[in-house]
Amino acid sequence: MSQARPSGEHSSGSPRTVRDVVFVDGVRTPFGKAGEKGIYAGTRADDLMVKCIRELLRRNPSLPAARIDEVAVAATTQTGDQGLTLGRTAALLAGLPRTVPGFAIDRMCAGAMTAVTTTASGIGFGAYDVVIAGGVEHMGNHPMGSGADPNPRFMSERLVDPAALNMGNTAENLHDRFPAITKERTDAYAIASQQKLAAAYASDRIQPDLVPVASLKPGQGWTVNTVDEPPRPGTTLEDLAALRTPFRAHGRVTAGNAAGLNDGATAAVLASSEAAAELGLPVKMRLVSYAYAGVEPEVMGIGPVPATEKALKNAGLSIEDIGLFEINEAFAVQVLSFLDHFGISDDDPRVNRYGGAIAVGHPLASSGVRLMNQLARQFEEDPSVRYGITTMCIGLGMGATVIWENPHHSDYTDSSAASTETAAAATTEGAAA
Repeated sequence: MSQARPSGEHSSGSPRTVRDVVFVDGVRTPFGKAGEKGIYAGTRADDLMVKCIRELLRRNPSLPAARIDEVAVAATTQTGDQGLTLGRTAALLAGLPRTVPGFAIDRMCAGAMTAVTTTASGIGFGAYDVVIAGGVEHMGNHPMGSGADPNPRFMSERLVDPAALNMGNTAENLHDRFPAITKERTDAYAIASQQKLAAAYASDRIQPDLVPVASLKPGQGWTVNTVDEPPRPGTTLEDLAALRTPFRAHGRVTAGNAAGLNDGATAAVLASSEAAAELGLPVKMRLVSYAYAGVEPEVMGIGPVPATEKALKNAGLSIEDIGLFEINEAFAVQVLSFLDHFGISDDDPRVNRYGGAIAVGHPLASSGVRLMNQLARQFEEDPSVRYGITTMCIGLGMGATVIWENPHHSDYTDSSAASTETAAAATTEGAAA
């Protein structure tokens, strides 16, 4: 009878090690407003994704397309131009070799983040060397929840409050749970998000990772879109105070202190540290840990709190070790509940330095890679920061957090270089023996 080998060994007896995963590069389309007047009205979602994949290859000429081992693309509504195994179809449409496989993934708002962590796990395990991961959401073509058929048991068995199926209602519930988070606080936070994004645009921090997208509108001809459509940099507190509260009479959530309905796509290249070194690819971040957590669907916005606690525990870090936070701003109340939990002030300079989704938009499944792009830029300009996080809440009661390490920090160790040096030393010692 054959004896089962230890789980940490291959059949050859050599130990299996988890490889380091690095974020090589990320891009996105400018984000548009959903609807007939938006910049992407009449544009297909899969074509937005193709733009991102092609731009990644253009920006990284040392990466042969045939070396890409997987393409993972997320979308919340997987039908029409966001259906048909989107990762595979986008890979073919982008001109990648037919040998490159792909798949589609859905975790609502954390779709692209899940595409990243899922393929990163494959890299760490050794199944992949290089992948492309991202997400797309065309909310003009596919309004959130369109075509969905929730199981009647959700209502008949009261599995969740019916209001939990509407994200705006869950944000109002979060206000109820945390009365210290007033509408005045959320409006002030929203204004700051608009101002920080405007400042980031003025200093050319956003533009380098945007892919120009040409769109055609009847009667208007072609337009090349190079900037985000949603921002409202001149918004004032008086403007926000006058907005209606659509989810509850005399409520606190408005279109001004929440992300809008948007269209857009994102994509990133991830690799093992060894493959990045072999191919001469840049290393913008190293993956440290990640975690997902479930919470009550009725207050889904609190999801980033337990997800972050799990990710920190997995990494052996504390919240004090985190020097930069990229928090998706689905709703201002959701961000503020996270900050209050960890004792972080509303205007802490570590938080969303370039602004967030309240200003730039939130095309659901695509947003995770936008957070990563912005964190990578901040790592580059601030080598004093060693660790940063990207985190977001997720519809139906979940949270997601990824912790990254800054390769520009003085304590960062390039594991691929270290392993090369170790191998070289071992070879030298073997020769001497």
